[in-house]
Amino acid sequence: MASTVLLITPPFTQLNTPYPATAYLKGFLNTKNITSSQADLGIEVTLAIFSAVGLTDLFTLVDQSQTERSENASRIIMLRDAYIQTIDPVITFLQGKNPTLAHLICKRNFLPEASRFSQIDDMVWAFGAMGVQDHAKHLATMYLEDISDLIQECVDPHFGFSRYAERLGRSANSFDELYNALELPNTYIDNVLCKLLTDRIQQSQPALLALSVPFPGNLYAAFRCGQLVRQHFPGIRVVMGGGFPNTELRSLTDARVFEFVDFITLDDGETPIENLIQHIQGLLPVSGLKRTFTLQDGKVAYVNNQACTDYRQGQVGTPDYRDLPIDKYISAIEVVNPMHSLWSDGRWNKLTMAHGCYWGKCTFCDTSLDYIQRYEPLTASILCDRIETIITQTGQTGFHFVDEAAPPALMRSLAIELIRRKIVISWWTNIRFEKSFTRDLCLLLRASGCIAVSGGLEVASDRLLDLIQKGITVAQVARVNKHFTEAGIMVHAYLMYGFPTQTAQETIDSLEMVRQMFAAGVLQSAFWHQFAMTAHSPVGMYPDQYKVTKETEETGSFANNDIVHHDPTGADHDGFSLGLKKSLLNFMHGACLDFPLHKWFDFKTPKTTVKPTYITDVLAETEYASAKNTAKVVWLGTEPAISFFTKSHKGQLYEMSSLTFQSRQAAMTIKVSKEQGAWLAAVLPLLSVHNQKMMTLHDVMTHYEAAGLDDFELFWENKPVNTLHKAGLLVI
Repeated sequence: MASTVLLITPPFTQLNTPYPATAYLKGFLNTKNITSSQADLGIEVTLAIFSAVGLTDLFTLVDQSQTERSENASRIIMLRDAYIQTIDPVITFLQGKNPTLAHLICKRNFLPEASRFSQIDDMVWAFGAMGVQDHAKHLATMYLEDISDLIQECVDPHFGFSRYAERLGRSANSFDELYNALELPNTYIDNVLCKLLTDRIQQSQPALLALSVPFPGNLYAAFRCGQLVRQHFPGIRVVMGGGFPNTELRSLTDARVFEFVDFITLDDGETPIENLIQHIQGLLPVSGLKRTFTLQDGKVAYVNNQACTDYRQGQVGTPDYRDLPIDKYISAIEVVNPMHSLWSDGRWNKLTMAHGCYWGKCTFCDTSLDYIQRYEPLTASILCDRIETIITQTGQTGFHFVDEAAPPALMRSLAIELIRRKIVISWWTNIRFEKSFTRDLCLLLRASGCIAVSGGLEVASDRLLDLIQKGITVAQVARVNKHFTEAGIMVHAYLMYGFPTQTAQETIDSLEMVRQMFAAGVLQSAFWHQFAMTAHSPVGMYPDQYKVTKETEETGSFANNDIVHHDPTGADHDGFSLGLKKSLLNFMHGACLDFPLHKWFDFKTPKTTVKPTYITDVLAETEYASAKNTAKVVWLGTEPAISFFTKSHKGQLYEMSSLTFQSRQAAMTIKVSKEQGAWLAAVLPLLSVHNQKMMTLHDVMTHYEAAGLDDFELFWENKPVNTLHKAGLLVI
């Protein structure tokens, strides 16, 4: 069936779930009645190679290669029959279709094992008493990685599961190296890719091939796709867009790029692709294009029709995952980081609560670019409509909201709408650790299906957090993490080292803060990354303000984003890398939390200046802040069973009430006066989350006083009512 547009994600991104860009664009094109189809060539290439037929071809090719083989490669080649015999069942297992194979895999006499299995001695420590399914997934992942090592060594050095020729795309200030690689004959992976793309083109017969390039690891394969179309399907126009062009190619001047593509678009793709289609159909002159690079008179030209505006987020339609092989994605467990495992294990539908970042001030971030700068939230109603549609499309109820930072107020509204509609999903997202995440809000999020959050703690130093303009403090992060953790929501922290002017003392103190958070149990997962200066961040644009100097010229002819810089006042940041990561791996498993910090490094480091009980002291502080009268009061629980009794105290008789609340796990009972109990039983239905009109705390107080009862604050803040959050009474 002919399509106007064929949307392609080149190899490789994730193998467990589709990258959402093409689904977003297809959903938009549906609203314009523009026919389109989509394909994830990453999963298709992977499944073609990692099959009995694919491995047979691979080993034949390895036999023909003249490369010198390592002992590891020789072992894999000698075991070729075992690999060919086991590959199809393993892939089926990782697709979730053959769960009983896990028992056979865990016996350790089914899969052939090469060098990746050398880490097996650490598995019990790393994974503990993990379930059979997860244990088998990890073994199967190492098995696939062994085959990947063989491909890299003997067939294609660029190969990698979640990236392909990434080095050629990363920080490619000049197009020369990438261009030279594209001039060489196709590699083994290239040939598999080109065959699959040819089949897709012949099926859909598009007028426009749209290549989404989110990461450097997709870039080389994208150009190979464009090259194929130019050579064999010259009537098809080719456009490239996505995260990599949006950040890296904003100052593109190298005309050779357009030997492979006809157009490159920037930022949100809906309006640019609509205008491109009209241009290709002869309905719009080239001057009508939106945020688009093209070649004019042999030179790169940037065309941006200012009169043409972008669509609002409520107008772009629901992402459409049809055409993608949802049941063929594979779940792997490669690393022991809990959040990274969540990222790579299971199929997650991707959605966005809001375009851009509501904070938009962090000095290391690309705050000058549209994907951060232009903040536009959706409504909870539209989000839930899209969630229901996507569940119908995919059959999957897991959602990853890929926001830069999900807005707390919208998260609250979304949670309420999910509960009202009785939509059962598991979801996680990225946040800022701000004080809006109270105990009650976290409990509400959990009730709606939230299972995890990730957020930037960055450098756990108040001086540097202020320099970053993060708008948080370490103490605040600890309190918020406690709220999430006690609600049963996993917390992952992004950690940064090497920010301009960061001293060795601040690095060690930051590590100590992180250690204490793990020891206190308020942080479950984290990852260190080294600061990178980018051209579109405040640090990159105004380096003098941060006492750093640029060592690279960021105005090359091709990619211009990452900037090599010199930090004369900071520490030797590179030296801390291994120790920070090694310590964190242990902390995540509850190990070595009492280890002296200097033991993680092979060079002299300063002693921490952080008080050993800093985090526990912060968490022990009484968090008392009266809720605002405008705060909403929500009841998530069931109707209580109420009974009345008489209590005697010092000769006085008191009429009392007992209210028993049933939760899914247990029952809880509170005792208050007879009149207060009757009022509470009457007001809870009015506070039900299923009521469209929500009462404020002031409304509740007015209702209480209208019943002739006295001293609302004393009643509301006293222990019986104050513990009802456990049964579902929340102030948000």
